[in-house]
Amino acid sequence: MKKFLIVVDMQNDFVDGALGSNEAAGIVENVCEKIKGFDGEIFVTLDTHYDNYLQTSEGRKLPVAHCVKGTKGHELNGRVSESLKGKNYTVVEKNTFGSVDLPGLVEKAANGEEFEVELIGLCTDICVVSNALLIKAFFPESEITVDSACCAGVTPQTHEAALAAMKCCQINII
Repeated sequence: MKKFLIVVDMQNDFVDGALGSNEAAGIVENVCEKIKGFDGEIFVTLDTHYDNYLQTSEGRKLPVAHCVKGTKGHELNGRVSESLKGKNYTVVEKNTFGSVDLPGLVEKAANGEEFEVELIGLCTDICVVSNALLIKAFFPESEITVDSACCAGVTPQTHEAALAAMKCCQINII
């Protein structure tokens, strides 16, 4: 059985930049250890915006420019990037919370074999939940897991709410 790890948006702007938090910075070590110990293919999503971010629907609702392509904030956290060295991984840029390309990439990588998917990263209550539900919708018979110790939400309360919602949708929470 193939195993895939999806590392969601572990970018500078979400860890200690424009939208960073103590909770986000607090999971970096767990994320790095998970990546180092993972034996399988990894997908790394990057929240990707452009100079016109504040004019977009998301930008009007969250008027904090972040993860603008070509900036330091768009880059992966340095420690996370270091932990990926020597690993088989694919970077997936996404312009919204969930990557519509990710299910197709997972399906192609599975190449007809059964597989499991584990998700980690930021933010539990926005991009992690969006990607987990997309993957579960496309692959309802596959085991989908979210490691709560490798995720952080906008707040601890919304982190817990997102974990509860995913659990209701038959996503395993560890």
